[in-house]
Amino acid sequence: MSDTPIRLALLSGSLRGESLNTKLVTAVAGEIEKQGGVDIDLISLNKLDLPIYDQDIEDREFPESASELKKRLIAADGFLIGSPEYNGSISAALKNAIDWASRPRPDEEPLECFKGKTCGLLAASPGAIGGLRGLRHVRQILTQIQMVVVPQEFALGKAHEAFDDNGQIKDENARKMANNVGHALVKMTRLLKTAE
Repeated sequence: MSDTPIRLALLSGSLRGESLNTKLVTAVAGEIEKQGGVDIDLISLNKLDLPIYDQDIEDREFPESASELKKRLIAADGFLIGSPEYNGSISAALKNAIDWASRPRPDEEPLECFKGKTCGLLAASPGAIGGLRGLRHVRQILTQIQMVVVPQEFALGKAHEAFDDNGQIKDENARKMANNVGHALVKMTRLLKTAE
């Protein structure tokens, strides 16, 4: 089980070029890759340019960007999500991506992008509690679409000061807690994939 190859999709719920959440998931992914046997796909929502979900758009023609997102999520065994906290909840960009990916297409199983797959949750914010409140809402949404969300999660407070010039978390304890989410995700993903 320990060497079962897996593929993880990284998602940041922020569209900002210098996103703290993108930095956080990327830093944890770098640690995950050191374990070997993990293929990482960093999905940039700002490059996908998804329209706001609208069934009229879906009925006319399913957007190419949404099809690309679905294809990459279906190929993944699990996700690592960095979720910014907007007004105590999930960002519109992340919720919109989940909404598009949840829409069924011909020859797909319901919730094929999500059902039975694993997810680890991270958040980063300049605030003291690091976006922790928003993670509750993200966990609720992902559980509703039948994902296995690992119990471990981490919110990086004062994140605008937390990274060094190489994109690594400077504080050893914070780095360890963030990486624990990644390790738990890899372990759970391999466990479930082996059981298939």
